Amino acid sequence: MVNHMSKDQAIGGAILVVCVAVALFYVVTLFYPAWLGVFGITDTAAVQFWIVAVPVFVAFVAIMLIGAWIGWTMATTPPPKPIEEITTEMEEKKEEAQAETSTEATAPASEKKSKKQ
Repeated sequence: MVNHMSKDQAIGGAILVVCVAVALFYVVTLFYPAWLGVFGITDTAAVQFWIVAVPVFVAFVAIMLIGAWIGWTMATTPPPKPIEEITTEMEEKKEEAQAETSTEATAPASEKKSKKQ
């Protein structure tokens, strides 16, 4: 029996493989940077510095961008109405609805028919 993966499952599998590969590269390079000598990179101290500095820099910038977005959202969002104003509006709507139902109940039958048409 052949089991076909959906597009979402294939993308999820690809993300999984890439994340595991990057994590392995990161851990091996952090604790054993000499393996990069295969590519002609011999300055292990600089490699260890940059292997830590780049993710810290990216995380720092991401946190600052999230903070800036929260600040922008708070600065550009109008303040909510006071609770007193909201309750007053609700009471007024309730009174209007009651007034409409009471006028419909007391209206003659001919008016009720004309309103429905």
